[in-house]
Amino acid sequence: MDITRRQFVKATAVALASAAAAGTLSSLVGCASGSAQGGAQAEGQKFTAVCRFCGCGCGVICEVRDNKLISVTGDPDNESNRGLNCVKGYYLGKILYGDDRLTVPLIRDDASTKGTAEGLREATWDEALELVSAKLKETWKADKSRLAFWLSGQQPITEGYACAKFIKAGLLSNNVDPNARLCMASAVVSFMNVFQTDEPAGSYADLDEADVFVTWGANMAEAHPMLYSRLTARKLSGEGVRHYDLGTITTRTSASADKTLIFKPNTDLAIANCIANHLVQNKLYDEAFVNDHLQFKQGAENIGNATMDDYEQTEAGKTAENVSAITFEEYAERLSPYTFEYVSELSGVPAEDLRELAEVFADPDAKVMSLWTMGVNQHNRGTWMNHNIYNIHLLSGKIARPGCGPFSLTGQPTACGTAREVGTFCHRLPADLLVANEQHRRFTEAVWDLPEGHLDAIKAPGMHTVKMFREMSKGNIDFLWSAHNNWAQSMPNLTRFLGMGDENRGIFDTFIVVNEVYPTLSTQYADVVLPVALWVEREGQFGNAERRTAVFEKAVDPPGEAKWDLWAFMEVARRVLDGEKIGDKDAFDHLFGFIYDKDAADFKGDDRETNRALWEEYRVFSNPSLNEQAQAINESAKLKMEAKQLAPYDEYLTHHGLTWPVREVDGTWMSTKWRFADGAQADGFDEVGVATYGTPGLAGGVSFYKSTDMRPSVVFRPYEPPAEEPDEEYPFYFVTGRLLEHWHTGTLTRRVPELDRALPEALLNVSPEDCEKLGVLDGDMVRVRSRFGQFDIKVSTAGRTEPPAGVVFAPFFAEEALVNLAVQDTYCPLSKEPDYKKTCVSIEKI
Repeated sequence: MDITRRQFVKATAVALASAAAAGTLSSLVGCASGSAQGGAQAEGQKFTAVCRFCGCGCGVICEVRDNKLISVTGDPDNESNRGLNCVKGYYLGKILYGDDRLTVPLIRDDASTKGTAEGLREATWDEALELVSAKLKETWKADKSRLAFWLSGQQPITEGYACAKFIKAGLLSNNVDPNARLCMASAVVSFMNVFQTDEPAGSYADLDEADVFVTWGANMAEAHPMLYSRLTARKLSGEGVRHYDLGTITTRTSASADKTLIFKPNTDLAIANCIANHLVQNKLYDEAFVNDHLQFKQGAENIGNATMDDYEQTEAGKTAENVSAITFEEYAERLSPYTFEYVSELSGVPAEDLRELAEVFADPDAKVMSLWTMGVNQHNRGTWMNHNIYNIHLLSGKIARPGCGPFSLTGQPTACGTAREVGTFCHRLPADLLVANEQHRRFTEAVWDLPEGHLDAIKAPGMHTVKMFREMSKGNIDFLWSAHNNWAQSMPNLTRFLGMGDENRGIFDTFIVVNEVYPTLSTQYADVVLPVALWVEREGQFGNAERRTAVFEKAVDPPGEAKWDLWAFMEVARRVLDGEKIGDKDAFDHLFGFIYDKDAADFKGDDRETNRALWEEYRVFSNPSLNEQAQAINESAKLKMEAKQLAPYDEYLTHHGLTWPVREVDGTWMSTKWRFADGAQADGFDEVGVATYGTPGLAGGVSFYKSTDMRPSVVFRPYEPPAEEPDEEYPFYFVTGRLLEHWHTGTLTRRVPELDRALPEALLNVSPEDCEKLGVLDGDMVRVRSRFGQFDIKVSTAGRTEPPAGVVFAPFFAEEALVNLAVQDTYCPLSKEPDYKKTCVSIEKI
C-alpha cells in the first residue's frame, strides 16, 4: 500500500496537466473570451450560474460586457465546488461562440437525404412550428402509441417539468424518457428498491470527512474532477486516509489509490458479496443497526439478458423484478459461497486484497465512502450491483452520517433535478411519484387541478429509451422529438438505430424534430431542426448529485433567431391542444395559462417570472400544504410528500443553491446534508429538533422514513456473467466512457479550440501485450468489430487508461470514430440501462 508523496502529487495534478495541454497556463487566466479570469481587464455585469457540464454542479460567476460573455470564474458561495473549476469550467464561456451555431430553423423536404449534412433548408419559425405541430397532432390523433419524446438530464428543471406536464397531462402519453436512462437508471431503481424513495443519502461534505474512499467503476479524476480534487485534498490533509480503486481498467483515478483492484468484468458482484459474507460469517457487521433497521430479501435469479425486443414479455422478463422476504440467516446462507478464495479465482483479484478491503468495512471506527458511476450503472446487472454496494454499507451501518455512505455520482448537470425529480421518465410523475400508483396519480391530479381519473389513461409506463429506439428502427414510431441530447452518437447499437444495412430502416420513415445549438449527427437525421438558446442565454435550474438545486441566471441573449426551448414547446402545445378540453376548460389555458398568453404567442412575464411561476407550482408536489386537496390526499394515503420540501424560488438565488429537503427556521431556509438522519445540527444552527423524515444535520440515529416498516431492504444479488463473453471470434472486451476535456458527444467541448487541441481525437487504448499479439503499433489504424457493428480507430498504448490484456477502451466523444456503432444494446432487466462496458469485439489492422 506504499504510495510516495511524489506519486500522489502527480495524481492530484491530473486536471492541471490536462488544462496545460490546452494551452499555456497564462492562457487559462488571461483569455478575454470565456476563460477562468478573462474579465479582469474590464468590469462588466455579473450573474450567478451553474456549470453546463457534468453532475458535479459547480457554481460559476458569469461576467458580461456588451451582451457577450467575457469571463467565467468559480463561485466561492456555491457549496458544491467552493470556487474551483476544472479545465472544462475554465473554458465554459466559449461554448456559446462556436462558428457553426444554429441560428435559424431548418426543414428537410426530402427524407432521402437523411443521414447526411445536406438537405436541410432555412425556414421561418412559423413554418417550422406549424409543420411540427401538424405532424405531432396527426400522430397523436391516429395512434399516440407511435409518438415519442426523448428529453435530457441537461434540460433545466422547469423546462423538463413543463414538458412532462404537456406530454403526460395534455397528450396523455408516457412515451417520454430522458437520456438519463443511459447513465442513472440503475442507481434510481436501486434507490427505489432499497429505500422506496429516490434520494441520495449523503452529500459532498462526506468527501471532507471520510477515512477511506472506495471507488467502484468510477474514473472521478476525469468524469468528476472537482469532486476528485476534494478526495485528494482529504488524502493530503487527513492522517491515514486511504483510497481503494476497483475497476476493469486502470485510470487516472487509480493514481491516487493506495491499492487498485482490477477485476474481470461482472465479478464486482462477487467482490461485493465477498465483503458482505466476511462481515456476516465473522459477526463483524453492526448488529444493533441490522436488528433495528434492516429487512432482507431475495431477488429473482437467472433472469437472462435483455437482448431481444420482447424481453419484457418473456418469462424471465416478467419475473425479473420479483423479490421475496427472507430471514437474515437465509441471507447469510446465500452469501456463504463467496469466500475470499472463490472470489479471487473468479475475479482475478488476490485474496489478500479482498480481505484487506473487507476489513475496512469491518472496522467500526472507519468512516467509509463508496463512490461509483458508469462502471456500476452501465452494467447488464447494474441494479444488482447498486444493491450489493448498499448491502455492504447497510450491514456495516456506514450510512447517513458524515463521511460514511454509499454515493452514486450522476453524469449530467441535472440528471437528478430534471430527469429524476420532475418526472420525465416513462414510468414517473414529478417528485418521486409513479404512473402505476393510483394514489400518486390522484395527488398529481390535485396539484395540476385535473379531473379525478384524468391520468388513469397513463397508468401503464410508456417506452423506455432502448425500446423507443428499437421500435423506431422497426418503423413503429411516426414522430420523435428530442431535446438537449445527441442520440445519433450516444445511443448503443447505432448500426441498428441509424438504419444501416437492409433492415431496420424505420428511422427514415419517422418524422424527427431536434432542438439543438450546433450541427450534430442527430440533426443529420432530423426533419426539423429548431435552433435554441444555450445555457445562460435563458434562465434555468440544475439539480446535482448531492441534491443541490441551483439557478443559472440569463446573462446574454441567444444569437440570431435562436429561441428558448420552452417557448418552442409552448408554441407547439398551443397548436396541438387547440380545441381540446380538460373537463369543460380549454386544455392549453388550463395547463399553461398561468405562464403563457396564447393570443400573444408569448410568456406573460420575463424569464425570471416564468421560471418562478413554474417552480412555485412544481414546489407544491413537495410542499403539499400549499394545496388543500393535495394535502388531504397526502395525509390519507400517507405519501409523505413533504419529506422533499423545496424552498421558494428566490431563495435559491440568495443562497447560490440549496440541497433538499429544506426547512424554514426563524425565517431562514436551511439545507439538508444527510438524508435519513435524525436530529438537527447544521450550517451554523445548533438547535436539536424533532426528526421529521431526516431533518438537517445529525444528532444521532436514523429514520428510513419511506421504507416498508421504516426498514430499508438488503437484497441478495448473486454473481452472474456478462451478457456475452470473449470467444475465438470476438476475443476482447470493449469499454467506452468519458475523458476529462470532452463531455459526452463533444457537441460543446469540441467547439472550444483549447479543449479540442488538448484531446483532438479518440484513441483505442490497448495493452502492449495485446498489441504484440495483434501485430499493431502505436498510431496504427484498426477496425473494431462486434456482433452489432464496427468502427475504425487509431491504436495507442500510452493512453489515459491502461487496460489489462483482453480489454480495450475508447471514449465516445468523437463522431469520426463512432464507437457506439459496435456497442451492444443489451440492458439491465430492472433499470433498462444499457451495458456500455462489456461488448465483445475483434480487432484487426487496416
